[in-house]
Amino acid sequence: MIEPGAGILLIADPFLKDPNFLRTVVLLCEHREEGSFGLVLNKQIEQTLDQLIADMEGFSFPVYYGGPVQMDTLHFLHQYPDLIPDAIKVGNDIYWGGNFESLTALIKNKSIDGSKIKFFVGYSGWGHGQLSGEMEEKSWLTVSASSNLVFGTAHNEIWKDSLRHLGGEYEAMVNYPIDPQLN
Repeated sequence: MIEPGAGILLIADPFLKDPNFLRTVVLLCEHREEGSFGLVLNKQIEQTLDQLIADMEGFSFPVYYGGPVQMDTLHFLHQYPDLIPDAIKVGNDIYWGGNFESLTALIKNKSIDGSKIKFFVGYSGWGHGQLSGEMEEKSWLTVSASSNLVFGTAHNEIWKDSLRHLGGEYEAMVNYPIDPQLN
């Protein structure tokens, strides 16, 4: 397993029962001694960007559940480091945040390809030592993020594709039932 860090995917173990993270894949954007910050990649919500931000009428980009923390915040991942100032590189061709006013202007000018940006409500956060504890409990599998997995995979396939990326015994987990006791 790869150690947690920016640009690492946390893949929920097939038997993880926490409803916030059931069969999720979280992209870690920041991992420090004092805590970690990430975004769930594969839980799309019903609202679209234009439903959440009045100024974005007509731009119905999908929005994802980033995690259970601060559900009144909006975050974004993208592939536009040269166009969006202050973006933070978290992986190969994967950037987090940046100047939101620049982003909205780019969207309105139709300079943004919807397949190269993802929006999230809330985020996933871990306090000091919390993620390490979850790693010891084997709640998460880890793999390096790829821009194709983050941006080019249908949200309902990201968990399975992440496990397939690990290969070997993990590939078999793709078909595990959520609750094997019900088989």
